[in-house]
Parts: sequence; structure tokens; C-alpha cells
Amino acid sequence: MWDIDLTYREEFQDVFDRLLEKKEVLEKQRPLPAVALKKIRESLMIEWTYNSNSIEGNTLSLRETQMILQEGITIKGKSLREHFEAKNHESAINHLYTLVENTSHILLSSDILSLHGYILRSIEDEFAGRLRNGGVRIAGANFTPPNARKVSGLLDELIQFVQNNPLGLNDIELATVFHHKFVWIHPFFDGNGRTIRLAMNLLLMRKGFPPAIILKNDRKKYYDALNQANKGNYKKLMLVISQALERTLNIYIGALPGSDYEYTEISNLVEEESLPYGQEYLSLLARQGKIDAYKEGRNWLTTKKAIKDYIKSRKRKR
Repeated sequence: MWDIDLTYREEFQDVFDRLLEKKEVLEKQRPLPAVALKKIRESLMIEWTYNSNSIEGNTLSLRETQMILQEGITIKGKSLREHFEAKNHESAINHLYTLVENTSHILLSSDILSLHGYILRSIEDEFAGRLRNGGVRIAGANFTPPNARKVSGLLDELIQFVQNNPLGLNDIELATVFHHKFVWIHPFFDGNGRTIRLAMNLLLMRKGFPPAIILKNDRKKYYDALNQANKGNYKKLMLVISQALERTLNIYIGALPGSDYEYTEISNLVEEESLPYGQEYLSLLARQGKIDAYKEGRNWLTTKKAIKDYIKSRKRKR
């Protein structure tokens, strides 16, 4: 089960270092201003719910999700299930925050089952918070999940792996491997994706990170990365989750008093500044995680400092 190719590590060390530095910036500023924290959480609640549900096929738009969660409005032409999925995900996130605040850093199977219970509440109550007792197949995946009789033991083994961390993985690596192995076990009949994206963030948030929100626009890249991980190659999945995490780190840091983080769309930065690289090349660096950048919609944002740091690192390596 633990066939993991760690050859990506050297290539990702700069990314890991950058994310850990940003986490330290946040930790030094804690507690964050209450008003700013409340607004960020409310905004991320909507984004997180919209993106995670959309990845699974929910057709509510970001604005419709916001109207359901904050205004209690019923959206004409949308199914009752889609409304439940939005409200359930909100409840699951609220429950997640209570789990994060628990001083214990040990992941328990009961944590995962409770999150899943919220996800399927009033949708499939007979399966909510319960492991599957039958076989499943996943459309588009390059594997078949294990037999239902093995699920409970494999999930316990995975939780033990996270608790003991025998490979000495850093927090980001551990959350990424946990994410993939959970999807591979596929412990539930339905709601696996939403549950693991919550449970992964339980690991990250207990270590002081903000939630990593995988965007709907990255759905294909995300699924491709999971298929690569099925072969033991974690490079693409590590990149997807690192970039999702960097985006929310930047959102939190940008809200700090006196923050000088100024992220600009790469296309605008190329027009405004005299840079040695064009838009296409900088966008490629952003997609590969080689510069400090994050994605909003379909656009990549970065800073002048990030580009200067990349130029300096290239000179050092020469």
C-alpha cells in the first residue's frame, strides 16, 4: 500500500520551504484580527463549498452557493440534492473547525466518519458516516478500489501511517499521501472526494496551515494527478495541493495589518514591468510551482519579488 516514489523531493524543496516560511509569517501574527479572520473564513467557506461540490458534479455557481449559504435563498431550477450538498458542506466545515480546535493532533477514524456523516446527511442517510459494505467502481480512474471486506482494516492502517509517519514526511507531504491513499481505499459508497478534501485539511489546519482548496478549474489536473499517484508517482498531486495551499496562505497573509504582499496577474505584470521573461514563460513557471504564484479563476498571479527571487536562484545554480 505504501509504494511511494520520493524522487520529487529535491525538486519540491524550494516550494516546501516557501510554504513553511509563509506559515511562520502567519503564526507570528496570531491571533489574527477578529474582523479580518471572520471575513476570510466566510469567503473561504463559500469558495471551499462551491469548488469541492463542483468537482463532484454539483451545478450551483459560486454566486448561487453564496445565496444559499448566506441568504437562505432557494435557487430555481436546481435540485434539492444540490441545495443539501451546499448546506451539508457548510455544516461539515463548521464541524471541521471544532475538530481543528481540539488540542489533540491525532487523526481518528471517528473524525473521518463524522465529516462524512455531515456530507451525506438528508441525502443518503443510510450510508452517512458508514463504511461501504459492497464493491464500487470509479469512472475515469485507472484502478478498482479494494474489496469492501478490506476497507476497515486499510483505513485503520492509513490512520496509523499518518499517526506514526514512518517515512518522515513533512506536513504537506503527509497530507498529500493521506489524500491519495484515502481516495484509493474509497471507503464510502458516495461522498469520498468531499470527505477527503475536508479530512486532508484537518491534518494541515491542525499544523497551523489554512485550508488547501482545490479549484474546480483544476479538476482535470487533480484527477490526472490522482491517477499518477496510483502508480506511485506523487509529483503532480504534490504540486496541485501545494498550489492550493499557497493560494490560501497568500489570502491570509494579504489580510495582515501592514502586509506588503501585492500579487498581480502575470499578463498585467509583463505589461507594466520591464521583465526578462514573457507572459507564457512566467505562466509556465507558475504552473510548475517554480515561482511564488497562485491561481484565481483561470489567471495566475505573482509578484515582482517572486520573479526577482527566481532570477537570483537561477544565477546561483549556474
